[in-house]
Amino acid sequence: MFLDRFSGHPTPSNSPAPSQRSYSPAPRRQLPSGLSRPALNPRSSSLTSLVSRANSSTGSLPGTVRLTNGSSLKQSTAAPPHVVDPVDVLEKIIGGPLKRGEADGDDQEEVVIEKPSELQEDIDFGGISLQEFARSQANNVSALDIEATQESVQSVEEYEKERDKFEDLHRSIQACDGVLKSVEISLAGFQKDLGIVSMEIETLQTKSAALNNRLENRKRVERILGPAVEEISISPVVVQCIANGQMDENWLKALAELQKRLKVIEAKATGTDNIKAATDIKPLLESLATRAVERIRDYLVTQIKAIRSPNMNAQIIQQHNLVRFKDLYSFLSKNNAKLAGEIGQAYVNTMRWYYLNHFTRYHEALNKLSIIRIGQTEMLGSDPTAPKPRTPGQPSTHDVYNISRRGDILKPSNTTAISSYAAEEDKAAHHIETPFRSFNLALIDNLSAEYSFLTEFFATDTFSAMSRRCASIFEPTFSLGSSLTTDLVSTSYDCLGILLCVRLNQAFAFELQRRKVPVAESYLNGLNMTLWPRLQVAMDAHSESIRQLATTVAARTSSSSAASKLSFTGTQGSSADASKLTTAPHPLTQRFSQFLYGILAVSREAGDDEPVANSLRRLRGEYDAFLLKASKGAGADQRKRDRFLGNNYALVMAIIADAEGRLAEEVKGHFGEVVEGLVK
Repeated sequence: MFLDRFSGHPTPSNSPAPSQRSYSPAPRRQLPSGLSRPALNPRSSSLTSLVSRANSSTGSLPGTVRLTNGSSLKQSTAAPPHVVDPVDVLEKIIGGPLKRGEADGDDQEEVVIEKPSELQEDIDFGGISLQEFARSQANNVSALDIEATQESVQSVEEYEKERDKFEDLHRSIQACDGVLKSVEISLAGFQKDLGIVSMEIETLQTKSAALNNRLENRKRVERILGPAVEEISISPVVVQCIANGQMDENWLKALAELQKRLKVIEAKATGTDNIKAATDIKPLLESLATRAVERIRDYLVTQIKAIRSPNMNAQIIQQHNLVRFKDLYSFLSKNNAKLAGEIGQAYVNTMRWYYLNHFTRYHEALNKLSIIRIGQTEMLGSDPTAPKPRTPGQPSTHDVYNISRRGDILKPSNTTAISSYAAEEDKAAHHIETPFRSFNLALIDNLSAEYSFLTEFFATDTFSAMSRRCASIFEPTFSLGSSLTTDLVSTSYDCLGILLCVRLNQAFAFELQRRKVPVAESYLNGLNMTLWPRLQVAMDAHSESIRQLATTVAARTSSSSAASKLSFTGTQGSSADASKLTTAPHPLTQRFSQFLYGILAVSREAGDDEPVANSLRRLRGEYDAFLLKASKGAGADQRKRDRFLGNNYALVMAIIADAEGRLAEEVKGHFGEVVEGLVK
């Protein structure tokens, strides 16, 4: 069989397969001298050579040129591409895998082909003979070897062409190796430096932990000792500010800080604990307090002197230079009470002069006003045809018994006083209540402002001391106001004007109570003691004038059958016929009604227990007596007498109908009863 012949004549292959190892830029490994790569043998194309070449790529080389196992070059035994493995062909022919065995030797393997247990009898040779089949297979193998050889030659040629590039790549790789080596050296140095830095960090951490411990300890000590040290210590900034700083808000803050430290030092010095630090700092704080007292004294004296400057508004200095620095006097009173008292007395003397000077000038300006004086010639019972003195500027039609618009002076909306300049230039005639109101309104406003300043600036004084201080300031001004009131009402019989002054005085008292200023209470009481008696005298004078008129009428009625001209408006003379006399209201009734309405209008909110109520009752009684005596002029005609009385009382009721108040109701009730009695 051809298989036995094939297995018995192994022939080594003379044309090994081209290696598939990739080319390296490194220099080629040279073969030993005398050896060369064997050339391809085109005739060596048996199946045995195919199997041998497929199993070992080094089978055709001598043992001296074989590479050792420790070589770094990898040997490739893979067949060239597109080449059929002969072993596969043989296994396909024999119908099974070949059995391989190990040959003798260290680095050579031989293929031992054993006879299969069963042979395939029908082999498909494709319709050709065995020789033709073998030749076709050999031709195929030779073609594949030639193709592989050509590919190897092409690879070498391509390598020769790209040799410069590979050399450049090799040099680049060497340069990279140098750079990497320098980088390696740098990294090694950096690692060494990192080790040093790590040691330093550990040292710093140790020191930081120690500092943290010390800081915590200091914080604990500070929490314990801090408040105590803060209580008795004072900063250099505060000391410098108090000693040489400008007097402003920062100076006040520094002064408050000093006062706080002085209070603490005083408490610790008088306490049971003997603190050496407090004892040491106390003289220094006292020296600083003495310096502060000196500067406060100089500042306050300067401001008080400025008030005496001509045309200086004291309230501007009070609000801008004194009230803003009210803590100065408080500090002064606590640290030097004697000096504080002297400063306070200096202020009192200055303000006493200030208010007296200004109100004296205002009093002189008010004296230049044209005042309507009502004397004894203008009593209710006086002869209306008698000549009367007239004040310059007084209207010729002015009625002294009619209140008219004089009551508007009591309205709350009227809150302005006549200025000094306006009083000097005013040529109109005024009643006595006008200068009285202007002077006292200005006095009350200035008194309230001054008292408010005193309570704020001299806050350390007691209430009684503050009131005495304010009363001392306005004492001469109060005397001036009392003198003005006395001049206005001492010779006046203007009951309406005097009563208006009384109501104004009461309104001033209520306003001061609302403002909580008790200083002027004695002054206002003094004015009441002046006004009320004078009002009673004036009312009694009017009542007396009516009584005298009634006496005159009664005497004339008894001596003549005809009434006098004060009784009736008719023909006079002893021969006159009483039937021709009229029963029209008497002229006195008109004056009396207007006067009565004025008193009631001003006394709207007054009670029936005031002195004016008693005076008014007396005046009313005298008027009733007058009408009864005047009605006798009608003779024996009772109807005419009743008609005369009814007409007079009706006129009185008509004029006082709009009056309100308790006193008005009492008067209207009295006259209503009289009218009802006449009707019956």
